[in-house]
Amino acid sequence: MPTRLQFILFGIVASVATVDAVWVRAGHFDIDALGFAGIAALAAALAAAGLFYERVRKEERLAAMLIGTSFLLGMSASFSLLNYLLLTVAGHRVDLALAALDRALGVDWPAMMIAMSRHPVVNALLQLAYISVLPQVALLVAILGWRGKPENIYAFCLALTAGAAISISIWTISPSFGAFSVYALPADVSRHMPLALDAQYAKDLISLLAHGPGHISPTSAKGLIGFPSFHAVMAMFVVWYARQLSYVRWFALALNIAVLVATPIQGGHHVVDVLAGFGVAAVGVIFADALTRPRETRVNVGAEAASVQPLRQISP
Repeated sequence: MPTRLQFILFGIVASVATVDAVWVRAGHFDIDALGFAGIAALAAALAAAGLFYERVRKEERLAAMLIGTSFLLGMSASFSLLNYLLLTVAGHRVDLALAALDRALGVDWPAMMIAMSRHPVVNALLQLAYISVLPQVALLVAILGWRGKPENIYAFCLALTAGAAISISIWTISPSFGAFSVYALPADVSRHMPLALDAQYAKDLISLLAHGPGHISPTSAKGLIGFPSFHAVMAMFVVWYARQLSYVRWFALALNIAVLVATPIQGGHHVVDVLAGFGVAAVGVIFADALTRPRETRVNVGAEAASVQPLRQISP
């Protein structure tokens, strides 16, 4: 049987997937059922392999890596589908208000982009940093399994879940897509400045909010959330959960500082999207810690009690 933390992870995916299935059926949405079924089958196979290695082979670290990877696949697919379904009930866009907040902070997004276009090498490095976040998440799960404790993988997964849930909830009430959905860059800048997410991407997001999700497929799903930036939240989680890994933590810190700098440029975000990510990441870490710490506390208390008992038996 799965452990308490595994039950929580599996329960989260099952609950969100159930909501998705009921909503899709009730609303007659056009989804790529085969694509989502493939992800579900892969996630189930990884979870089964993880439980086998934990219960039969007694290799807890490998088991946690497999189960964590299974969870991330299921969580990403189910939350992404839910985010698309929420397009149909989302509130009014707040990008103009967020752009005004940026300007109040002294941020001129078009001027920043024009300035960056004059530094193609720096821009290329920022692009690489920006697109590295998802591979970093997958790699950190493997490293935590190799060098850390299984609970660290589960805590990382729980923090990611909390961050995603908070970001989606805020976005549903006040959807936003970022600064690139507000401003138009000069043609010569947009033509010669390679970007991970460009103006066409922003137009596609606005169209989705206006006309509905259309065909929903895991192979073509877009990141919908502007504020708070979940990209920035994931980068912060990587830094936090890599902090106890020697030789990894400083590289993770440097790379994800670059990710935070790149997010308004390569991801088209408002700067306040990134700033809000700090608060979301903090809540995610607290949430994960609250769920994982009680088990560790019980183990420590039990060990202390076992060591004290013999002393009591020989005391006069």
